[in-house]
Amino acid sequence: MKMPQPRFLLRNRRDTSTVKTSPLLLRPFPTSVTGSLSFMASEKRAITIQEILKKTGGRLVGQTNGDIHSTASLDEAKAGQVSFLANSRYSRFLETTNATVVFVKKEYPNSSTAQIVIADPYFAFTQLVIELHGHRPQPHATVSDKSSIAPDATLGKDCHIGDFVTLSNHVKIGDRCILYPNVFIGPNTVLGDDCILYPNVTIYDDCSLGNRVIVQANAVIGEDGFGFATHKGVHHKIPHIGKTVLEDDVEIGSCCGIERGAMENTVIGKGSKIGDLVAIGHGTKIGDGCLVVAQAGVAGSVKMGSYCQIGGQAGIKGHIEIGNGVGIAAKSGVHTGLKDGSIVFGTPAFDIKKAIPSYLAIKSLPEMRRTIKDLERRLSKMEKRKETADQ
Repeated sequence: MKMPQPRFLLRNRRDTSTVKTSPLLLRPFPTSVTGSLSFMASEKRAITIQEILKKTGGRLVGQTNGDIHSTASLDEAKAGQVSFLANSRYSRFLETTNATVVFVKKEYPNSSTAQIVIADPYFAFTQLVIELHGHRPQPHATVSDKSSIAPDATLGKDCHIGDFVTLSNHVKIGDRCILYPNVFIGPNTVLGDDCILYPNVTIYDDCSLGNRVIVQANAVIGEDGFGFATHKGVHHKIPHIGKTVLEDDVEIGSCCGIERGAMENTVIGKGSKIGDLVAIGHGTKIGDGCLVVAQAGVAGSVKMGSYCQIGGQAGIKGHIEIGNGVGIAAKSGVHTGLKDGSIVFGTPAFDIKKAIPSYLAIKSLPEMRRTIKDLERRLSKMEKRKETADQ
């Protein structure tokens, strides 16, 4: 028996006559394409020390010759490579590195290694990595004949649509988006320009992605939230009528689950970066520029401010407010709201300056217990001797 095809799985991609295109589309998609990926090549180049100084605004200390052709860590760098030192704790590596030049925050006059002194060595190094190596090469703008695209889906110009991609009814894709194989986009979802969705990404219906959003492989955006009404011992599913919104420049890591809201939208603010295997609960709102490290979990209806940093495997209770610029250390459990600028650690999490000595004291508890027991025995003997003497 032949199974009926869902209405958004309409036809072989060779039939392009019914596909709506953006008004900005200057040329049609090719009507004969293959299912294979053809990647843009990244150009390799070298850069002189003077060019680096001009681009970064740094100050050269010491003498060095030769061009820079690549980047590396301090302990692995060789001649012709540049590295960085952001933490003075590792300054000893300046004496053993073979790097041609190293970005540093302050000058190390006793080192024989050439240095470029700059306020933010890591950022300068990052810019040079981009200059020399670029980002991952992406596929050319083609549409696979193995994709399934609804006739009322809208494609911007110069997009790449990979094998077995599904674009459902009323989907709108911006310019220069790249959708790798097996991506699914549900009805009424909108993508901005320059988005990249890696293989097996699933985006449910009625989601909104801004410009330059990156979603790594196997992530799920807009899934139903974990919401149930328990009545007479039965857990009844609550319909989730909210949406999921990823604002401009958001990146979602591999295997994340970003739930849609039960009533209010789930929102990830501009420039926020979510690591692998992170769960974001329904109706949660994360502010701009936040960093959420791998395996963290944020329960539903959390309101998080901007520029927060959440460590790996941290857990945040639902229905609380987290202020701006908050830091939560790895494996911490947050059960109450946090004010702006708070830095917390532990389970339950509290101020890190108090938490660290408190948790360090845990290692001494067995010895402290033995000491207390010994003191109790000695005190008991002293009391008995006193009682005998009083008699």
